[in-house]
Amino acid sequence: MKLFSYYRSSSAYRVRIALNLKGLDYTIVPVNLLRTEHQSVDYSSLNPQQLVPALVLDDGTTLSQSMAILEWLDQCYPSPALLPATPVEQAAVRSVCHSIACDMQPLNNMSITAYLKANLRADEDDIHAWYTQWMHRGFTGVETAVRGNGGLFCFGETAGMADCLLIPQMFNAYRFDVDMSPFPTLERIFEHCNQQDAFIRAHPSRQPDTPETP
Repeated sequence: MKLFSYYRSSSAYRVRIALNLKGLDYTIVPVNLLRTEHQSVDYSSLNPQQLVPALVLDDGTTLSQSMAILEWLDQCYPSPALLPATPVEQAAVRSVCHSIACDMQPLNNMSITAYLKANLRADEDDIHAWYTQWMHRGFTGVETAVRGNGGLFCFGETAGMADCLLIPQMFNAYRFDVDMSPFPTLERIFEHCNQQDAFIRAHPSRQPDTPETP
């Protein structure tokens, strides 16, 4: 498999974690978003959405959108599972995942902040206030959802789909100096996950396209 990825893309980061958790072999193909390589003719023919990640399977099939890829991985490579056993438990995990993927991350991705700067004349303080507002609002719900689970990870004693979503989003929050102290459960999970091999190897600092000076 080939994963078209940008080292600091939270969506690609999610898929790298999941592939590592599954123990699957894959090759990273870097796509530089800053150089708009995702908008090139070649990449657009591969993924018309012009987004990363894209996962190209051994038979040439291309999958896009991180949540769709994670769901596919769990169906085709069921062990270790990213989702728990019962439908109710699965719904709880997906609720957290969708809160991050649908409600939080889109408001803070590169294209949105670039628009705020270029079209609404937002300065760095404005961008930080925007980012913090939506991060705190989203993380408040996630903290509440996982606080009572008591495990090392979001939902129990093994890493799962929610952890694949949470860790990249928290990485971005820390990168933009968002105060995460109101979310002690999430901070604990973040620290624990980042000591695990699957998360270490997926980290933006460990990618083939990581610049020497990020």
